[in-house]
Amino acid sequence: MLERAIESVLFRSRWIMAPFYLGLVISLLVLLFKFGSELLHFVLHATGATESDTILGILALVDLTLTGNLVLIVIFSGYENFVSKIDPDGHPDWPEWMTRVDFTGLKQKLLASIVAISAIQLLKAFMNIDKGMNENTLMWLVIIHVVFVGSSLILAWSDKLSNNKH
Repeated sequence: MLERAIESVLFRSRWIMAPFYLGLVISLLVLLFKFGSELLHFVLHATGATESDTILGILALVDLTLTGNLVLIVIFSGYENFVSKIDPDGHPDWPEWMTRVDFTGLKQKLLASIVAISAIQLLKAFMNIDKGMNENTLMWLVIIHVVFVGSSLILAWSDKLSNNKH
């Protein structure tokens, strides 16, 4: 009887995570505000912008979009994997991946998004190399990006080994 009560409490404790996911939804709204601000700045300064400034502006918007995608993946996959299943019935535009991403897929998507965001940051740094980009800072950006790429490759390899054993 005590064991059942403990298991029931533990099982229901997963709902403690729900406010975290709601908080991430609010962070998406903050990210949307930042995106709108960047877009407005980009459009208002487009006529006087150089080609490099235009590319950097677009990269900033892509970076914010990828970050938003990352947060969305965490919200849906995390909720589905750790709190409760979402019923997709009645939603004709329901993305297929939302009910199919397990914890392994979530880790891989997260790392892939982080690598893409890191690559954009590195590309933005390279674009600013003529504007006095510090070589030490650039070196660290490259090192960090290589670590992210290496980590994602090691994770994919370990997941492949784990799947082969099952």
